[in-house]
Amino acid sequence: MNIIFTRPFIDSEDLMSSILNSGFNIIHVPTLSISSANMQPINTNNYDGLIFTSANAVRFLKITNSNKNIKCFCVGNLTEKSLRLKGFNNTIAASGTVNALKNIIINSEKKFNNLAYLCGDIVSIELDKELSSEGFKVSKIINYTSSKITDLNKETLDLISKYPANIALIYSMRSAESFDDIVKKYSLLEMMTQCLVMCISKKIEDFLKSKGWKKTEIFNPGEELIKIDQIKNG
Repeated sequence: MNIIFTRPFIDSEDLMSSILNSGFNIIHVPTLSISSANMQPINTNNYDGLIFTSANAVRFLKITNSNKNIKCFCVGNLTEKSLRLKGFNNTIAASGTVNALKNIIINSEKKFNNLAYLCGDIVSIELDKELSSEGFKVSKIINYTSSKITDLNKETLDLISKYPANIALIYSMRSAESFDDIVKKYSLLEMMTQCLVMCISKKIEDFLKSKGWKKTEIFNPGEELIKIDQIKNG
């Protein structure tokens, strides 16, 4: 089976290695370019908790007076692992979705009075506003930006032609938009008619269907290899 990965390599290295070791082929088609935002370092002593909905927010974290024991709420295991590698030890991970993360924060035994939400310039869910409506004080801090990639090099185009994709993994709405743009820009849709596009939310799935993608499925981040094995053996 041939699998298209759309995340930047730094966000997918471990998973890509696991999938390669399981005998699948991978074609890397990054759809977003991620860079640090122009921001001042935050003082962790000003907050009683930090929220991260992406490993990118951890990668570009700039802090002063670092309190490595501050409570850190993470959207998933990859984000939590990134934080622990930076020395933060008081972490908790949700199942991979922002809604699951919100529920963990709301149902936490401790009442958090001042949370910092580290995120990118474009988000699919306004988590800070949703938590504010539940009575939390949340400061939204944009510490990275993303821009679409809509070009492919000849090597990648040749790989897609030689190894038609069975599965494509999509992790955000912007990534879905960029992926769709790339496929149509390079007239790849015909060779991808049998490609199952796996995405992390119904909102993304609905967008892809509106663009003509016939085979779509929703998955939870962290369950990619399980789902791929099920599809292979199904």
